[in-house]
Amino acid sequence: MNNKLINRDFAKELSFSAKRSSGAGGQNVNKVNTKVELRFSIPDSTILSNREKELLKSRLANKLTHKGELILMAETERSQLRNKVQAIKRFYTLLEWGLRPVKKRIPTKPSKASKRKRLDEKKKLSEKKSRRKGKL
Repeated sequence: MNNKLINRDFAKELSFSAKRSSGAGGQNVNKVNTKVELRFSIPDSTILSNREKELLKSRLANKLTHKGELILMAETERSQLRNKVQAIKRFYTLLEWGLRPVKKRIPTKPSKASKRKRLDEKKKLSEKKSRRKGKL
């Protein structure tokens, strides 16, 4: 995980709510709020710079609400605490992915061997097709 993100304390800007989880779990599922919902507002964040906010808005566009809020759900565990930990891990993973610098592509040229191979393949295909013409 990116050390720059770990050193920042996002805990003040994260809000959590617990709900009843769906699916199997017996009677426990009917009485205990184990599903955790994590919310993080990108525009209201004081920790992120404006450049980072814009980067996250563009990269996480399909995961944000129209207000720019990131909502993550965690309900795979049977305990609220473990679901909360899982939601926080996913939050940091998403942030790390969203803020990762994009590598600039360095254009390369095809090698002589690859050019030769491509031309040989073209020649073989051409010969195969020209042999077909004589059979008609």
